[in-house]
Amino acid sequence: MLCLISMVGASFVQTSGGQVEMKDLRWETASGHMMSALLLIPEDVSVSNPAPGIVTSHGWYNNREMQDLNYVELARRGYVVMSIDMYGHGNSDAVTPEEWANQGTGMYDAVELMADLPYVDSSNIGVTGHSNGARAANWSVKADNEKPADEQLISSVLLVANDAMYTNDPNEPIYWSLRTGEEEYANVYGTRDVGIIAAHYDEFFFRSLNGGNPTVPRDYIDTEYAQSFLHFGMDPAKITSTRDSYSFYKQDVDGVEATRVIYNPAQIHPWNHFSKTVVESTLEYFDETMGTPDPISPSNQIWQWKALFNFIGLIGFVMFVISFTGLLVETKAFASLKASKTPTQQDAPRGVGKAWFWGGLVVSAFISGYTYLKLYPWSVENISGFFPQFPVFYIGMWSLVMGVVTLVILALSYFFFNKKAGLNLRETGVIIGFKPLLKTILLAVVVTSAAFSLVFIADYFFKTDFRLWVLTIKAFEPDKILIMLKYLPFFLAFYVANSIANNVFNYVAVGKKEWMNTALLTLFNGLSAIVLVAIQYTNFFVTGEVYFTSVSPIIGIWLFPIIIVIPLAAIVTRKIYRATNNPYLGGIIYAIIVTMMMASNTLTQL
Repeated sequence: MLCLISMVGASFVQTSGGQVEMKDLRWETASGHMMSALLLIPEDVSVSNPAPGIVTSHGWYNNREMQDLNYVELARRGYVVMSIDMYGHGNSDAVTPEEWANQGTGMYDAVELMADLPYVDSSNIGVTGHSNGARAANWSVKADNEKPADEQLISSVLLVANDAMYTNDPNEPIYWSLRTGEEEYANVYGTRDVGIIAAHYDEFFFRSLNGGNPTVPRDYIDTEYAQSFLHFGMDPAKITSTRDSYSFYKQDVDGVEATRVIYNPAQIHPWNHFSKTVVESTLEYFDETMGTPDPISPSNQIWQWKALFNFIGLIGFVMFVISFTGLLVETKAFASLKASKTPTQQDAPRGVGKAWFWGGLVVSAFISGYTYLKLYPWSVENISGFFPQFPVFYIGMWSLVMGVVTLVILALSYFFFNKKAGLNLRETGVIIGFKPLLKTILLAVVVTSAAFSLVFIADYFFKTDFRLWVLTIKAFEPDKILIMLKYLPFFLAFYVANSIANNVFNYVAVGKKEWMNTALLTLFNGLSAIVLVAIQYTNFFVTGEVYFTSVSPIIGIWLFPIIIVIPLAAIVTRKIYRATNNPYLGGIIYAIIVTMMMASNTLTQL
């Protein structure tokens, strides 16, 4: 019921109560690849009443639905909106890294399709994207520049969480650390209107060389890059006045009045695509540069209601996994997996047992944080062509390492303490027969298949999914199943070991209530991620720069979903264990779900 409420409610919001038609597009582009996008068409748009069109894009390692806050609000105001899956993402074809710049990683293919729609004003087409979606917008401008001036399609550009093109250098680097500081500034965008949303605490962009020392993002507006941009490509040495953020600046360019503006919200890079402030700036910008067909105050936003309904769907999905597992073990086919009696926690650890209990938790958390940092450069250097998704490989290797570490700690604990203390591995489900194990695997596959069927129902009938910010459960193409299977062993190693640890070795009395044990294990499951995020962003907010500079800032961002996903494993596997006395079942189910979540929501490359 919660999932159904989520589907209906999210669909109602994203279609503005039925006033916007939403289509799921697939088409073969001139690039020779299949492209995927969502197309939103307001009801009063027609051939005789064409509307401005906007192509919007997610960032790297995301998909088209991540732009729901923008496409909901823009379509609601009368724009025709196309939210794309960039090549290599979502349902679009994967391409080689050498092809990423071609046609703006697919964005310019979408622009060309948008221009051919009879109900779109082809003279008034905008592009916007977050992070590498903004880079796709820049690449699309380059592709558009190759056409004669009277055939160019893009009139307005909004770059969210990525730098502008400041020079005519065709190979201008996107990261400050690769720039020389001796560039020849230019107005690459010509007569187009251009805006930038540059967060004060962007982990990747808006830094520049300043006497050999990089500036920090919160000082971006005062840099030569920003001032040159606001002065339409003027050489900073010739600039005599300082221009500010949140102000529109206009100038005649080749007989056309063009606009420049920079917004500086005090937020981090990933928050840009879950921000009321950024949406307000986006709506204000396109109203100024393209003209809103149906003016509504930029502060009047409804996308948050869709996020709420999506969250309800997430809750329903998790509840379904637990309850459906409990239902199936009541059936004749899987009755043998039902617990003969509800497992109970062991007595509170004392003496040496207390040291093993708390020591195991603390040591695991420390090793978890340490290996997370150390495995990133190793993964960059050692990933093979067999694995087409780097983030899943990196997190998978970390999961494998922590699975092995957990099993080693459990083995030492068992032989040096728990065995003498009377822990029976057969009674607690750790020792399991071959046939029960096969039935356990079968049940896990049935449960996860049934759970994801809810996701496909949401996608097919309502064009919605279950997501909240960086937590995403979405429909996927069949090829993602094959990709998922490549990584599944890594995640099985961790989640099965974690389930055994939490539900057998660490299922002990802590405090006065049984739930306190689950709460404690939930905390320790996510403790290393919480600590790393706290260190990274406390330093960022205080000094203006991230703390872990020896590795990519992306690893800090990837911790946000981990803070929820891994702690939740302690709750889900505990619920399933209490119904089955089987520590493997919950671990296998959770591993399949997490691996599928990751494999269907990232960059796939050839």
